[in-house]
Amino acid sequence: MTVQEATYFLLNQLRTVYSDGEASQVTDWVMEHLTGSKKAERMLYKNAAITEKEEDLLHLYTKRLLAHEPVQYVLNESWFCGLKFFVDRNVLIPRPETEELVEWIISNCKFPVDELKILDIGTGSGCIPIALKRRIRKADVWGCDVSEMALSVAKKNATTLGTEVNFLTLDFLDKHTWSQLPVFDIIVSNPPYVPVKDKESMQPNVLNYEPHRALFVPDNDALVFYRAIAEFGKDHLSKKGTIYLEIHEDLGEATSELFQAAGYKTELKKDMQQKDRLLKAGL
Repeated sequence: MTVQEATYFLLNQLRTVYSDGEASQVTDWVMEHLTGSKKAERMLYKNAAITEKEEDLLHLYTKRLLAHEPVQYVLNESWFCGLKFFVDRNVLIPRPETEELVEWIISNCKFPVDELKILDIGTGSGCIPIALKRRIRKADVWGCDVSEMALSVAKKNATTLGTEVNFLTLDFLDKHTWSQLPVFDIIVSNPPYVPVKDKESMQPNVLNYEPHRALFVPDNDALVFYRAIAEFGKDHLSKKGTIYLEIHEDLGEATSELFQAAGYKTELKKDMQQKDRLLKAGL
């Protein structure tokens, strides 16, 4: 099988379950991963044969992709803020909206930042604290998560990407664990915020593969994590500190009002799709 034949094989298979644009994008990603070459390079040697090992992997990847498994899990990689992260089914796949959250934090940072302390709550793959540490190198950056498996992924990424982040295993909803954490200048979180009832409208690639613990909250208490963060900030946010949050697009006002009721000043921000997806809060 040549490089060109492998490309057309995968593309035609994926077109049965993906739109043409998405099938083309995923095909390019897989072929680059498989061959180690970008599209322009592959065009130069399109008639060269792929190895037997590459062909076996191609068929394995195709089978998993046709079952709607996200390409990021199939290849164990996901790009975030220009950095390549290892991901598996123990962590959420980093989203573009979360990149916007990181950029918002960076744009609001007051330099110099030699003594800046940052905490990411529910860190998952570690994409938020690692991206922040890469951009604000002198900051003291922390990340916590209830899942030891997720933190294993985060630590792997921190090592690979050459960043020093303090990772802690703790259940943030258990207030007794808060004593393990100091005072922070920036608290950031993309916590679980999807009501269980929304499962019915979710795509199978998310519902069947991404960790439910990192996605869903009870229908009758969708803001449970935000309430905890607001309370945590009373004792763990520095005097001029700021909280940055990714939020449910339909719960922007409700989340903002929750923080205002707890004594915070808030700012809602729309994402690239003009949805209320980001919130800033300060005391």
